[in-house]
Amino acid sequence: MGREEKIFTAYEGVGKLSKFYDGMVTASTWLGRFALKFFWGFSVDEYFTFLDKALAGVPKDFKGRLLEVPVGTGVFSLPRYKNLTQAEIICADYSPAMLNAAKNNAKKISLSNVTFVQGDIGKLSFCDNFFDVVLSVNGLHAFPDKDAAHHEIFRVLKPNGIFCGSSYVTGENWRTDFFVKHFCNRVGVFTPPHENILSLTERLKSFYSHVNISNVNSFACFICRK
Repeated sequence: MGREEKIFTAYEGVGKLSKFYDGMVTASTWLGRFALKFFWGFSVDEYFTFLDKALAGVPKDFKGRLLEVPVGTGVFSLPRYKNLTQAEIICADYSPAMLNAAKNNAKKISLSNVTFVQGDIGKLSFCDNFFDVVLSVNGLHAFPDKDAAHHEIFRVLKPNGIFCGSSYVTGENWRTDFFVKHFCNRVGVFTPPHENILSLTERLKSFYSHVNISNVNSFACFICRK
């Protein structure tokens, strides 16, 4: 399977699960809450604590240019953008299904300061040093070409800019690791190889001058400064 086909297959798999994804991301359905607890090891309170940490790198009074990749359906991040009225926000995703869901969710809350684009994280269409912040919540583990993703994120980020978000890491919860290996990887919603907390820390430090990273269960949360 070629690179382009591999990327399409991975993101298409994510798009097909967009409705279930919404229920889990918002912890608003019994199935979503069950998945959070059984597969990912999160109570509802722990989960929202994790999401707050994942978004902690975006200042509450942010006024610059922000890229979120991948945006997914946007059900968690988009409502937070309503308060960033002076920011320029671009949300990208490779999956048309996810991107359409995000656009619809933005319309539901009358969000007007966000632009949606489809694109491959490994070949971003933005010029060098373009964004003040790049946010990637639970995206790194899904990207088929992780080396290209890291290089592109670094390239489009301004000097002194912030890369923040979260990612699945191995070795923290055997049940989560089993689920990822035998389901997420097989259906294409995650793409191996996956980092552990140490290897992700080392990779981020190879790019960024300052790295703050911690994990909540099987997910690392990070704030990096270029």
